[in-house]
Order: sequence, then C-alpha cells, then structure tokens
Amino acid sequence: MDRIEPQPYDDYIKALTDISRAITSDLYLEDLLKLIVMVTAKVTDVAICSLWLIDEGVSPNKIRLKATQAIAPEYVKDRSLDLNEGVVGYVATHKRPLTIKNVLRNKRFKEKEMAKLLGLVSMVGVPLRLKDDKVIGVLNCFTNTPHDFSDTEVNLLTAVANQAAVAILNTELMVKTKVIQEELETRKVVDRAKEILMQRKNLAGDAAYRWLQKRSMDSRKSIRQVAEAVLLSSELNLK
Repeated sequence: MDRIEPQPYDDYIKALTDISRAITSDLYLEDLLKLIVMVTAKVTDVAICSLWLIDEGVSPNKIRLKATQAIAPEYVKDRSLDLNEGVVGYVATHKRPLTIKNVLRNKRFKEKEMAKLLGLVSMVGVPLRLKDDKVIGVLNCFTNTPHDFSDTEVNLLTAVANQAAVAILNTELMVKTKVIQEELETRKVVDRAKEILMQRKNLAGDAAYRWLQKRSMDSRKSIRQVAEAVLLSSELNLK
C-alpha cells in the first residue's frame, strides 16, 4: 500500500458498480460479503479489508466479523464484540468514520495480536449505513505503513460502504423470501402426503404427521423428502 491514490475515481466507480450489480444478483450473503471486501481491497490497494455486521438476534446486540480477503478463515469464525467494544463498536454506535494512525498504540483497537502478526499499522473504519440512517455494520481498511487517510479517501470509502449496505440488506431480504417460499412449499408437500396416509392407513391427521416425522428421523432425511417419497409412491401406484 500503502496509499490510497485519490485522483483516479474510476476504480471506486467500478467498485460501486460491482456492488450495485450484486443488489439484483442471486448471490447469497456469504458470497456477497466476500465480494465486497475483495473489491474494496483491490481498488484501495490496502493490505486488509474486513467487514463486520451487527447481530440483532442476540441481546445485547453484538457485532460479528463476517468477511475478510486476507485473513485465515479460522480467524474469522466466531469473532465478535459487544457494541460498546473496539473500533467497530465505536463506528457502529456513533455512526461515523474513525481513522487511526497506529492501531498498536490505540486503546480502542482490540485486535492487536492480529495486527502484529500481519504487520498492520493504520486503519479507517466506516459505517455501513442505510438511507434511514440505520447502521448494519462496519467496513475496515488497514495499511502496512503509516498513512493519514484524507477526507476524500474516507468519503469514497463511505460511498462504497453505503452501497454495500444496500446490497447486504437486499440479499438478506432475498434469502428470507426464499426461505419462506421453501417453507410454504414444504407445508404443501407434507399436507398432501398426510392426506394420502390418512386414506391409505386410515390415520388421523396428527397420526399421519407423526408417521412422517418418525420416518424422517429413522431415515435421516428431511420430512419434505419423506413426504415427496409418499407422493411419488402414490403416483406410481396410480399408474
């Protein structure tokens, strides 16, 4: 790096375009997060880019490391901080960027062992903010030599982070929609299988469902797979 060149904005526009394309793609969340850190690291020429997302499914909320392009996968796994901890917690709760000239000398920075191991020096953290001002995570960029991040650099990274936030939200909604659709389809298949079992085995509805559950457990297959087998068997017998 170790320097973000402010003059050519084409790379930043390309980064925004790549992330914007992901908004309407079928990328799942994990793939999208990898794309964001890889594109950001490439266009900024930083040593490491990492992305943290706020987990609202726990109380109190935590912020979890979800993706990085240059750290071993085992480091990323189960890495989390409270929202009152570390640089990422500060950036997320204060909703504004933070730059640090030397992470090893900064009390707020929590990942000093990682910084020593990888030779990281300066960093900037920017919030992933949506249009309603809600922050869903933090994007960090690190250099291997001392670097003063200019306002222009921070503003460009903020633009990338905000575009990334939209892409992440869209992907999460898409995944949830697919999950709901799959659940509805499963219910339909299971209900049809129950009707067949009720007729064939003279079972009540609850008993027919328990039969499907037991077969599912015994065969180590999903209840939908068992239900589909019942439907297939019924179709073959009809033929």
